[in-house]
Amino acid sequence: MTPILLQLTGDSVRKITDSLAHAQATAAPAQTMNVIDLLIKGGWMMVPLGLLSLIAVFVFFERYFYIRKVSKSDDNFMNIIRDHIINGNVQAARSLAKNTANPVARVIDKGIQRIGKPIDAIENSMENIGNLEIYKMEQNLGILSVIARIAPMFGFLGTIVGMIQLFYEITSTGVYDLTTIAGGIYVKMITSASGLIIGLLAFVGYSFLHTQIDKCANKMERASSDFIDILQEPTR
Repeated sequence: MTPILLQLTGDSVRKITDSLAHAQATAAPAQTMNVIDLLIKGGWMMVPLGLLSLIAVFVFFERYFYIRKVSKSDDNFMNIIRDHIINGNVQAARSLAKNTANPVARVIDKGIQRIGKPIDAIENSMENIGNLEIYKMEQNLGILSVIARIAPMFGFLGTIVGMIQLFYEITSTGVYDLTTIAGGIYVKMITSASGLIIGLLAFVGYSFLHTQIDKCANKMERASSDFIDILQEPTR
């Protein structure tokens, strides 16, 4: 009895295997998804999303290269300033700070100009210059923040408009087979996915640039503190 059952089971397995192999051989080849064609299917709402992505890329790289440029500083800068001031050569310290093109040097230059005034007045002057330098670095950075917020909204709006059009066509034509509905839905979801991706990338870029600005701000604060300490040291 057992050999017969084993033979029947083996025959069944072979038949199932042959059927699956035949089905795979006769099945139509799977369609490959072309990204460009997929984006085009997103409809007219992809135009503002594309503009937002271009603006985000431009603003990010423009701010990145600017912040990177102004953030460069010589690690030995404050040591040279200290030596000049301790030796009483304020003019040399002023000349060095004035000819060094970065926010730290401009903050120190303002402090040197205020030498002889109360320490509080010197600190306030340097703090004002520091805030101005931070403002320069943050210019146009708010655009990335705005794009990070509105890009997903544009995407959702495109999906909603597309769904309204899809159901209107179904109501008008009376055609509501599963293939038509599924194809229409996945096409309309393209705008939502695109908006979310653009918003996410804009937010990441915004956060990254803010981190770089914070690093530069810390350099200015440290330099200001060191400068005040230098002023309180006895001269030679």
